[in-house]
Amino acid sequence: MRSVLAILVFLGWFGPSSANDSMAEIAIGGLALKETDAISLDSEDLYISKDEVRVNYRFTNTTGADVETLVAFPLPDQVYDENGEGYFHDMKKELAFQTTVEGASANYEVVEQAFTEGGDITKKIIALGLPLNASDDAQGFSAKVAVLPETERKALLNEGLIHDQGGGGQPFYASTWSLRMAVTRKQVFPAGKTISVEHRYKPIAGGSVGGALNPEFRMEDWSREHGKKFCIEDNWYAAFDKALAAKANVEVGAPYTEWWIGYVLSSGANWKGPIKEFRLVVDKGKPENFVSFCAEGVKKISPTQFEVKKTNFEPKDDLNILIVEWYQPGQE
Repeated sequence: MRSVLAILVFLGWFGPSSANDSMAEIAIGGLALKETDAISLDSEDLYISKDEVRVNYRFTNTTGADVETLVAFPLPDQVYDENGEGYFHDMKKELAFQTTVEGASANYEVVEQAFTEGGDITKKIIALGLPLNASDDAQGFSAKVAVLPETERKALLNEGLIHDQGGGGQPFYASTWSLRMAVTRKQVFPAGKTISVEHRYKPIAGGSVGGALNPEFRMEDWSREHGKKFCIEDNWYAAFDKALAAKANVEVGAPYTEWWIGYVLSSGANWKGPIKEFRLVVDKGKPENFVSFCAEGVKKISPTQFEVKKTNFEPKDDLNILIVEWYQPGQE
């Protein structure tokens, strides 16, 4: 997918932003399966907005025997920074994940694993009675570490699996491992038949409140990389600058928020053959918003929606979407 973007028209007057910070998006992707010569992906209909992701699949078992396999909906690794600081999302709650097979609700599991550079430490952490996702209850995690036998606690510290964030003599223990999660289920693909599968979830969008898109930053390397990631082209910037100029008397901050939504398309390449029919709809939310993403053949189908269709599609790149939302008067 390459450089085509959708330019949205600015309408009206909007108030200033009230903060200047950012958060990272979590790029979640489609179903993953070990490469197979048995199951074809006949169609994928994908809808992405800031508030919801919906994806409908149709699969066909091209063999004469039922195929039962573990199907995974992979989530990206969550990692702490080099200082051992950060926050792990509670995917079970925040994603509000739903899946149906042939219209009927399907059971699934959220599998968690703990990793370091040395490999999988899941069993070790569970054996110690510690949660893999320490951010679920940071106070509770620290308390559980504190009551471990001293030899076990010191071993965790020496191995760099935990560290003490406390001060003033009062320890507060936090984990330093990466958390890997996947939504999984056993799926039977009946011999010679086609079945439909649907997923819905709330994306964990990243964002920034401030002026990162403003003209004065565009010669900076980080700004160029930002533009490249979302395939922002000159005519998009020209429309954005015109909208921004209408707010020249804004007194505080920048009057817009960036939203970043990631989606892992490349996991769709493991099925038998290409995706026969692929459809993507990106919904920017409001007619006055701006949006940019990397794709060919973008078609506007409504005041807020943009469509991409592909036949025999073999995804190699993942999808990054930028939505610019302008502030309304009185919005804080």
